[in-house]
Amino acid sequence: MSALCEPIIIQGGMGVAVSGWQLARAVSLEGQLGVVSGTAIDVVLARRLQLGDPGGHMQRALAEFPYGDMAERILRRYYIAGGKPASRPFRAAGVLPLEPSSEQLELVVAANFIEVFLAGEGHDGLVGVNYLEKIQPPTLASLYGAMLAGVDYVLMGAGIPRFIPGALDRLSRGEAAELPIPVAGATADEGAVVRFVPETFGPGPPPALKRPKFLAIVASATLASMLARKASGRVDGFIVEGPTAGGHNAPPRGEMTLNNRGEPVYGVRDEVDLAAMRSLGLPFWLAGSYGAPEHVAAALRQGAAGVQVGTAFAFCAESGLRDDVKRRVLEMSRRGDVDVLTDPAASPTGFPFKVLQMQGSLAEDAVYAERKRVCDLGFLRQYYRLEDGTLGWRCPAEPEEAYVRKGGDLADTVGRKCVCNALMANVGLAQVRRAGVELPLVTCGNEACHVDSFAGGTDSSYTARDVIARLLSGLDRPQSVATATAPLSAAADLALVAKAVPAVLN
Repeated sequence: MSALCEPIIIQGGMGVAVSGWQLARAVSLEGQLGVVSGTAIDVVLARRLQLGDPGGHMQRALAEFPYGDMAERILRRYYIAGGKPASRPFRAAGVLPLEPSSEQLELVVAANFIEVFLAGEGHDGLVGVNYLEKIQPPTLASLYGAMLAGVDYVLMGAGIPRFIPGALDRLSRGEAAELPIPVAGATADEGAVVRFVPETFGPGPPPALKRPKFLAIVASATLASMLARKASGRVDGFIVEGPTAGGHNAPPRGEMTLNNRGEPVYGVRDEVDLAAMRSLGLPFWLAGSYGAPEHVAAALRQGAAGVQVGTAFAFCAESGLRDDVKRRVLEMSRRGDVDVLTDPAASPTGFPFKVLQMQGSLAEDAVYAERKRVCDLGFLRQYYRLEDGTLGWRCPAEPEEAYVRKGGDLADTVGRKCVCNALMANVGLAQVRRAGVELPLVTCGNEACHVDSFAGGTDSSYTARDVIARLLSGLDRPQSVATATAPLSAAADLALVAKAVPAVLN
């Protein structure tokens, strides 16, 4: 798709497997940008195979993976015909180190390939993949797997993804790529790097791959400007995410102030300068409470190429969230009982994290207190330098005594939740423990209070198609829109839409 014809709607890359291939495919089929989440997707693949691969989708995609021997090894290692007994724990894929084993690398590359391949199977719509900058060890291998499947866009936030564009350039040429890793207690010269070498990954010379477009997820025009000027390669656009969006939020600028619920208070300094965004000359999409047709039209009037919407898609039929969770949230929305708390302590990253207050989940203090701390996935861990110069890792959500023994501050453990295991539970992949099964912690944006509007009447569910049709219902021609570089009037944005490609919705 050309730079003058961008999608109006970008479906958010939510959580662990919430924005799975089924959802991304459904959005792409409607002519918008469907996005899969690449977060922890290696563990997701391993667990799906151990559940017997319902529908055979993982095996079908593995049959298309360009390295057949690797695919066979993955199946031998994890696939259980008919699925494991419900009482048996999942076999661990292992916490990914800076220098992973060949088995771990194969799983990461294959898992990302599978998710993108399935999202784009049988059509020529756009498919993107979303990663968190805070999770560095699997990033390069993940990018390579997604690129092997022909991914069109890479989206990344939760940090400053300065080095990703250059990595995309190098991987597309089959060259080795490196990514610096922050290390607590280390000087700039003592930092670590993670490296991926396509030439040694598979047999034969690495293939030339399409370089996907890169969209950085930012919370300020200042960061967008820095990335546009100083990133290691070409930045193709931005997603400007406000503090009402689900998942991780950027912290408020300046000193942290909390309201009477303990939530961070955002003010004028946190408002994005849209004139500055327009001056960059790159397409941008607005995110955070843009899940209504009037908000889409308003974004276009402000010169945005469109909007990114997550929460509305998170609870649709095609999303990866457990069906019982989706039903409960729809019922809560109809009753007006939805409560989303911006928790400054829940995430081990230290970023504020949106948490749906749902009974029986880890959002409840009593439920959280009963969980025995364990850190066996480690995606949000932090590296630190030991006295002998080697690296260790720690997580504020691991057992307190272990964290303190590793040099961490006990105060940093207060209120921290194991987001990794909880997000697996959200999508029906909860680990089984002696003490019971891991429980969910649902993250969503403030717009969850309105998701019942997509279902209409007394319907118990709605589809991605319903979401897109409603979001674009305020425009004359619901389709992709040319990128704007100046604020538009309502009449101008509708005229611009009318000049774009033919409508994609029936």
